[in-house]
Amino acid sequence: MRLAVGPERSLVLALDAALSGCSAGVVGPDGVLAERRAVGARGQVAALPAMARAVLSQVGIAPAQLTMVGVTIGPGSFTGIRAALSFAHGVAISAKLLLVGVTVGEALAVPDHGREQWVAVDTRRGRVFLDRGRGVTTVSLDMLPNPSGPVSLAGDAAVAVASRLAARGADVLLLPGRMPTPAGVAMAARCRVSMGLERRPVQPLYVDPPDARPARSS
Repeated sequence: MRLAVGPERSLVLALDAALSGCSAGVVGPDGVLAERRAVGARGQVAALPAMARAVLSQVGIAPAQLTMVGVTIGPGSFTGIRAALSFAHGVAISAKLLLVGVTVGEALAVPDHGREQWVAVDTRRGRVFLDRGRGVTTVSLDMLPNPSGPVSLAGDAAVAVASRLAARGADVLLLPGRMPTPAGVAMAARCRVSMGLERRPVQPLYVDPPDARPARSS
């Protein structure tokens, strides 16, 4: 699927359910036109289709009038990511839209402050997913790597990571972004298209094996 307009002029349906809660928004060339967010325990993704319908209705457009669908692929909640991607694929296929997957780190990226940018996501297992711009790894808070210089931190585990690094004397800037927003998802999706980055499969980004396991037969 090719864009009929430049990425910067695109009308994006931005979806996220990678962390605690979920969000849906319609983002135009001049910013967010409508958005809905449900914040709370993981599992809020069940509300995502209704939220998407609500934002589309608010701006008075049908899915076919969109340019692309942007969705977070992880890391984060096993169930949330799978459900959001399934919905995103359905919308994109039915309306013949470009579908672009972005990582949580891409969605939380901010303009360069002259610092190395890290995004830390809570795994709920005493560890964090750590995106340092060179792929995502998992690490315990006690085994965090040392930044090579000044570092900025975003993500829902940013406060915990920042406090550990600051205790070592690191120069840390805590950014306000904790969870992806429709604006951030849309910006990251547009960036991937405009920069001609390699098209990744819009599939879940799992760094660790999921907690869920098939039940053993008796």
